Amino acid sequence: MKVNTKSLLTAAMLTALAVSLSTFAIPIGASKCFPIQHLCNVIAGVFLGPAYGVAMAFCTSLIRNLLGTGSPLAFPGSMVGAFLCGFLYQRTGRLAAAYFGEVFGTGILGGLLCYPVATLLMGQEAALFAYVIPFLLSTAGGTIMAFVLISALYHSGAMSYLKHVLGGTAR
Repeated sequence: MKVNTKSLLTAAMLTALAVSLSTFAIPIGASKCFPIQHLCNVIAGVFLGPAYGVAMAFCTSLIRNLLGTGSPLAFPGSMVGAFLCGFLYQRTGRLAAAYFGEVFGTGILGGLLCYPVATLLMGQEAALFAYVIPFLLSTAGGTIMAFVLISALYHSGAMSYLKHVLGGTAR
């Protein structure tokens, strides 16, 4: 993969934004719902693609864990959601596919992947589907925020400009 400096910088800025707003978390059940992460996942998936999206999600989760504002559960949810969002958008060029990818990737797949993380790494007793509902609520909130932001960018013409500046093609 060729490293694009503008994309790398944008991913770093999204990581900084997500980490700095990590105090905005909503506890639901055994997990902390963090809608800003999902907003950043969608932005990264649409503007940067799946590789930079996953890297941004990983870095955000790692820094949040090091700072004590996150848990190991942040890794599978955010990374799978960011990948699926970027991958589906890259393949289809449709924003609806990106939104679906984030919600399904984080809410369903990421929620299911948290089971082994919680039971094996964290020593918590949890049901297989224990994290699906909290993750779905969190990703739905962040994805709605991303929808509002991207819609405003699209209608103002800024979407095409940003895609051009970052080296992608506007859709």
